[in-house]
Amino acid sequence: MESLLEPLTYAFFVKGLFVASLAGALLGFIGVFIVLRGMSYIGHGLSHSIFGGFAAAQLFAAQFYLIGAGLWGIASALAITTVAKRGRVGADAAIGVITTASFALGVALFAKFGTSGPSFENALFGSILGITTEQIIGLIAVSILTAAFVFLRYRALLFTTFDPDVADVSGVRVGRIEAMLMIVLSLAILATLTVIGVTLVAAMLVIPAVVARMLTDSFGRMLAISTIVGVFSGFVGMYASYFAGVPSGTMIVLVGAAVFVIVLAFTGGRGLRRSAGLDSHADAPLLTPAGAT
Repeated sequence: MESLLEPLTYAFFVKGLFVASLAGALLGFIGVFIVLRGMSYIGHGLSHSIFGGFAAAQLFAAQFYLIGAGLWGIASALAITTVAKRGRVGADAAIGVITTASFALGVALFAKFGTSGPSFENALFGSILGITTEQIIGLIAVSILTAAFVFLRYRALLFTTFDPDVADVSGVRVGRIEAMLMIVLSLAILATLTVIGVTLVAAMLVIPAVVARMLTDSFGRMLAISTIVGVFSGFVGMYASYFAGVPSGTMIVLVGAAVFVIVLAFTGGRGLRRSAGLDSHADAPLLTPAGAT
């Protein structure tokens, strides 16, 4: 018992537990919208795109690299949305071109010039114990912003998630809602990048939401369950990494994957075979142009 409590005697580890749990909650929460919209790949793409901005920003203004990476990620998200909507290129192709090019640029910049900030390995796999106070504040701020965005635009988000065409006809500014969602997603990925890393953050966007989808038909409950699964994965994964001697980001994803396998075994994946419509969708009030935007 004493050995299990030993990590809690270290202040840096307690801080890591808090950060991992909050990061898991944030990704689990916003991931619901990504999964239900069939945009799972965009989380993977944006994390790689932000990596390019992460590297470029450090070259020109090392002390402001997070701001630069965030702006880069937002620009990439908006570019993907614009290209997919206005051109003949689908969203998956737009993501593939823009994000892989950005990631390749990041690798090239790291290889050529090195870095004065976080290392290449930390950017790829995360370094939760090396997170700074400023980064923790940023993570908290993004979490609050995300919750506020969903609360204030809940009905519009719900409508555009399930019936974007009908929402558009009803007066909902679908393009604006999607752009705002992409901006929030970019900020969430950026805020958790130092916790889980580029290569694993996409997994935590998808796994909790997929687990929740298998357990409920209610949109509201899905948000709650996905957030709880994210917190659980972050907390247990961080704790297990101490004893296993492996990177925390890796263990967080493995715990989430284990939860997925267990739930899949008990439910048979029935939620994954159902249509996208959820119970809360049917109960949602009809949106008007004034109330939906």
